[in-house]
Amino acid sequence: MPAGRGEYKEIFMNHKRPPIPAIVLLILVLAFSIYFIVTQSQGEQDDTLTASGTIEATQVNISPEMAGKVKEVLVGEGDSIKAGDPLLSLDDSLLTAQRAVASAAVDSAKAALVSAQTKYDQTLQSALAAQEAQRDKDWRVSAPIEFDQPMWYFSQAEQIASAQTEVTNAKAALDAALANLDKVITDLNNAEYIKAEKRLADARAAFLIADQIKIQTENVTENGGLVDAAYDYYNATEDELEAAQNEFNSLLGTKADEDIQYARGQVLVYQQRYDAAYKRLLSLQTGAESPAVVAAMNALDQAKAALVQAESNLALIDTQMAKLTIYAPIDGVVLARNVEPGEFVQPGATVFSTADLGSITITVYVPEDRYGEISLGQLAAVTVDSFPGVTFTAEVIHIADQAEFTPRNVQTVEGRSSTVYAIKLKVTNSEGKLKIGMPADVTFK
Repeated sequence: MPAGRGEYKEIFMNHKRPPIPAIVLLILVLAFSIYFIVTQSQGEQDDTLTASGTIEATQVNISPEMAGKVKEVLVGEGDSIKAGDPLLSLDDSLLTAQRAVASAAVDSAKAALVSAQTKYDQTLQSALAAQEAQRDKDWRVSAPIEFDQPMWYFSQAEQIASAQTEVTNAKAALDAALANLDKVITDLNNAEYIKAEKRLADARAAFLIADQIKIQTENVTENGGLVDAAYDYYNATEDELEAAQNEFNSLLGTKADEDIQYARGQVLVYQQRYDAAYKRLLSLQTGAESPAVVAAMNALDQAKAALVQAESNLALIDTQMAKLTIYAPIDGVVLARNVEPGEFVQPGATVFSTADLGSITITVYVPEDRYGEISLGQLAAVTVDSFPGVTFTAEVIHIADQAEFTPRNVQTVEGRSSTVYAIKLKVTNSEGKLKIGMPADVTFK
């Protein structure tokens, strides 16, 4: 039979309520558990080192080395390029014409060299034949009694060297004699003697002319008054010659006479010495040493030098023509194109900006108290807003040696006043998704 209302009341009255201290203790335990879980979660989250930066890449600006008019532009902005790909070409019409002239000059220089070589060979052959005949003659020549060795004792080169020395010495002696004669002539103590010399020289010159005229007029059949006039002139010059000779003779035996005649004799002797020495030097220069062979050799050397110069000019033009085409220096992407066909460009002007997007970097700044957590080669995850849910792998490639203040683009004053270290990472971008200037977040592993 179901219990009545009174029974329920009895059961309820018999069940006691928990004491208040127990309830308070239970609440405290629950609160502490929740606090511990939350703080642990926040601690784990705070231990993860993150930083932000901007995607970067090494840009290569491309400039022409030659000035010229743009003939063709082969790439545009955003195009992928490989190292060595042609990017731009300049007009080559002027250099093409110059190359034709330079090429003709090379051909002419080659022909001149062949001619010079042939002439040298012929001249040398003739000189050697003449030398052989002269050698046979020289071997039969007896040496002066003052020589203990035969004439052939010294080689041709040795004899030429000695003969050249004698020519040099003779020239020096002649120069000294001429200087001494000039000194004696300008000496005031010898002025009277020099005046008498000059008078005698002039009188002799006039007499020779007068004598010649006298002989010419005597051979004229109808000479009329020619003979009388010629004889009058002749007699006058003869009288002047006699007077000049007497004046000069009166000074013979004086110190001036001795000094001047000795000085004149020195000049004459040393002039003869020089002439004889030079003549002997030429006589020894036979065969390969003969002047004709030496001249032919010089002409051959000049022809060789002319060919080298012509070939150098041609090579220079070829080098300039090669620089009319600009090639890509790296694998990458064209970031900017600053030129169009028909424009005139100057050397050094940037016509393209390129970058290798397969090898990009990002620089982030880590607080000084977290600096020790970073090491070279450490991996990190990079994310960008443009590709939600996509993570790119990065590797630490550089850690700054010195601390610095946070760059000014940090938003808060507190952040900008913090001391940080720059960390540079290389980001894997094999698919080329990341672009220069993209903001990115880095989470270090």
